[in-house]
Amino acid sequence: MQAFITGGSGFIGGHLARRLVRDGWRVRVLVHNTEIEANDIETIPGEIRNVALLKTGLKGVDVLFHLASALGASRIGKSEFFGINAEGTRAVLSAAREAGVSKIIHFSSAGVLGHVPRREIAGEDSPVSPRDVYDKSKLEGEKIALECARRGQNISVIRPGWVYGPGDRRTLKLIRAVARKKFILVSRGKIFQTPVFIDDLIQGTLLCAEKGRPGEIYHLAGPEVLTVNDIVRKIAAATDSRIPRFSFPRPPVRAAAWLLGKTFSLAKREAPLSPSRLAFFIHPKPLAIEKAARELGYAPEWDFERGIAAAVAWYRSNGWL
Repeated sequence: MQAFITGGSGFIGGHLARRLVRDGWRVRVLVHNTEIEANDIETIPGEIRNVALLKTGLKGVDVLFHLASALGASRIGKSEFFGINAEGTRAVLSAAREAGVSKIIHFSSAGVLGHVPRREIAGEDSPVSPRDVYDKSKLEGEKIALECARRGQNISVIRPGWVYGPGDRRTLKLIRAVARKKFILVSRGKIFQTPVFIDDLIQGTLLCAEKGRPGEIYHLAGPEVLTVNDIVRKIAAATDSRIPRFSFPRPPVRAAAWLLGKTFSLAKREAPLSPSRLAFFIHPKPLAIEKAARELGYAPEWDFERGIAAAVAWYRSNGWL
């Protein structure tokens, strides 16, 4: 089987590429700014809006995994977010149609849900209400994928939970803050999330490639719904540290996040605190995985305590922590 991955140099894409190679797939990866050093992975330098390049790269491909996107912390404007996450998706899917790719997995985001109401766990049919430009652009990309599916392409959509594991630099920032005792909870950490260990997400992705129905969305999250407080305390335990008992109220933290985000964006630098960074701590996005379990056979194996211990051990052994 021949796979093509956009975003293959990222955290999730890199894990997916290595898993496919281990499983005997031939893997071709579109890379933009980051090089991949792997003799068993074919790389194609380029950009996801280059349809001619994509059509050439997608020749002979059985399954396309579309992960490339501009991330929430990216120092770019609204038009570029939509240009990459929405119009880039349109270009990739158009090229895949012309190349005759038989199966496509499109990675969306749980952020399209916005703020899941209290005491609810979001299903795939829950209302969407994205809060920031990244989530809005990801929702537009998701809509484009579903429209292409209605027009006949075999496309399934994945919304991952909060992904963590070895090699993830985003989670590393939180782990470092907790380990160095520089982390304080916001609003007592009562917001619910569903962490998913990278190995479980990759297994679910491969199941979706095999069994996912065209035009369907699948939530892939871990086996637990946890509060942010639970998550941070388990990180503290894994790093042999403690977190303060007090927490900051939400309004001043949101104001500070907005101000820092604006200030740092003018300098084209990544802010230490911004609305996109704060979203995890104030906007609940717990995901129900029953549909993926029923239709795909998805059964996540890693609870957060075991998964975060494995991630911390990897960070330490590789000198990241």
